[in-house]
Amino acid sequence: MAQVSDVAASPVEGANPRQSALRRNAVGLTGAVIMSAAVMGPAVSTFFNPQFSTPFSGFATPLVYLLTVIAMAITATGVMEMARALPSAGAFYTYVTRGFGAKAGFLTGALIFVAYALLPPAEIGLIGSFLQNTFNDQFSANIPWWIIGLVPALVMTFLAFEGITSSLRTALVLFSIEVFIVMLMAIIVVIHGGDSGLNLHPFNPSSSPHGASGLIDGAIFAALSFVGFEAAASLGEEVREPRRRIPKAIIGSIMLVGGIYVFCIWSEAIGLGRTAMNGLTGESLPWDELAARYASWMEWPVIIASVSSMFAVMVASNNGIVRILHAMGREGLLPSLFAHIDPKRQTPTYAVLFQGVFAVGLAFIVGAIAGGLGNPGAGSAVYGYLGFLLTLGILLVYILTNAAAVRFFSERGDFNLLRHGILPGAGALLMVGLTIGQVVEQEVAPYTWFPYVIIGWVVAAVIATFWLGAYRPKQLETAGAALGGIDDVEENPDLALGV
Repeated sequence: MAQVSDVAASPVEGANPRQSALRRNAVGLTGAVIMSAAVMGPAVSTFFNPQFSTPFSGFATPLVYLLTVIAMAITATGVMEMARALPSAGAFYTYVTRGFGAKAGFLTGALIFVAYALLPPAEIGLIGSFLQNTFNDQFSANIPWWIIGLVPALVMTFLAFEGITSSLRTALVLFSIEVFIVMLMAIIVVIHGGDSGLNLHPFNPSSSPHGASGLIDGAIFAALSFVGFEAAASLGEEVREPRRRIPKAIIGSIMLVGGIYVFCIWSEAIGLGRTAMNGLTGESLPWDELAARYASWMEWPVIIASVSSMFAVMVASNNGIVRILHAMGREGLLPSLFAHIDPKRQTPTYAVLFQGVFAVGLAFIVGAIAGGLGNPGAGSAVYGYLGFLLTLGILLVYILTNAAAVRFFSERGDFNLLRHGILPGAGALLMVGLTIGQVVEQEVAPYTWFPYVIIGWVVAAVIATFWLGAYRPKQLETAGAALGGIDDVEENPDLALGV
């Protein structure tokens, strides 16, 4: 893997964007792919996400994941084109700013905060709940989930302080471990012939116990499994040849991890059988059952892969939100302390610290509301609730980014009908359909309440946007311009206006 480092600028707070820039040419293609793939978390998404879909899509959950791979690949086209044109640590925030202006960019930043900032606390809850149950079963030791979850949260924050090198190396090791184990377990199930022989029935829409509405409801948690495919875009100022490598990293991570999902969840379905698959709930541990039934010696490797994957998601998603906080602080849309670069560690120290405290605090608050800090079910609820919320948020960001790509390239003068029109347009429409379908078809509380939470957040962001426009118009006007020396800005300063 390429040698990676973090930031290499003097810690000048509130200064010109160029004075607090991320280090160029520090990350290679492998590191960029791992950044996206690790946020998606193949093992944690395979081991835990399908059972949030199965109450709706049941035995047809593998079909839901296959369709979601296709939808996400189409949706990614707009992101890839914008990443090719505008490599930036601000990622979506910068893309939408360039397409629709500063106010839309600020709103996107608020939605991205929901999407990325909620991943670490969601994983804190899941790690804590999973290990509390595991320690109880294996050693009769009942350690509250919040105590367990605090340990990886502290390590995550430490790695972020140390810089992108330590984080990506850790993510690469954990990713390799989890992929090997989850694939091995799936292959073992296939070799044994599953519960009733190998077949493709899980890819038949009629296998959904609730018909088409079940497929739609199940898709929201399948989409959760793909949150992070765009994470490499936040390394736009640190990847070598970002215009070429970041798009490759995005589509490569979708195909790699998507293929793992489809194969492994299909093997889960045939391994458990139709009745057991239809009976799974968010608190089920189907891969523990598969290990017990087909390869008892795989029980602990599955546990290790589960924890490894959860932690890799925490680390990689934390890197993404820290860089977005840094970019927005650098542009004056957040307090200037987020732009601060520590001279010793060469990392955005205050952004790291803020996100670490936020992650722990939110996980504990949601867990206390959901059932209590001593109840492992509450930790699982933290993951389910925050996962649903962040997915709704990121779907809106995907819609905005694809629409922004259409407008940006049509106004720039190098518009390609397929790459800049049909594909991103289709991606936006797919995400609109998924979002509307989920809101309309969802009937289970408290998930029925969550769209209103997102609406409330959007309203608050819009109010903040107009406040900035009234009282800090210069900062809002130049939003998205801090691309740290990117060729487009240097060659055409008018692009810095983001309008």
